[in-house]
Amino acid sequence: MMAATVAVMIVQRNLFAVVVLSGVYSFLMATVLVALDAVDVAMTEASVGAGISTVLLLGALYLTGATEAKPVARPWLPLAVSLATVGILVYGTSDLPPFSDPGSPIFQHVEPRYVSGALPETGIPNIVTAVLASYRGYDTLGETTVVFTAGAGVVALLRRRRGRGGAEAKP
Repeated sequence: MMAATVAVMIVQRNLFAVVVLSGVYSFLMATVLVALDAVDVAMTEASVGAGISTVLLLGALYLTGATEAKPVARPWLPLAVSLATVGILVYGTSDLPPFSDPGSPIFQHVEPRYVSGALPETGIPNIVTAVLASYRGYDTLGETTVVFTAGAGVVALLRRRRGRGGAEAKP
């Protein structure tokens, strides 16, 4: 279903449909994450991906219009760069161990240390919270900074679009 959603998004010219399908894709991804027992990540995907992002994009469509302009020429160079990037990424992942292989390095070194050392090292009884708040604290701070910067950018764009008193701002 996710691949079908992406395929329909690619051929759409109606941006409203693309935004709605993007929300559907995020909801489907959250469902997959629940099936993989990553409920915390699924909740984040559902709230940010399917919720807040969809609302912000619908607000942006309200201000800009709902149809995509036709491209001036065929985008062969961007398509070639995208396909080359996909090829490099697939090649890069070919050397990874199989999914959930018990002999992979994460299950030999990282996971046992987090499970056995989370409570004594951090004092946090929940392992997921210990990993996110302590071991990956800088990463979580970086993600929060990215989300805040994106929100500030949206506010700046919306304030620029509307002048004082709600009138349209002149470019």
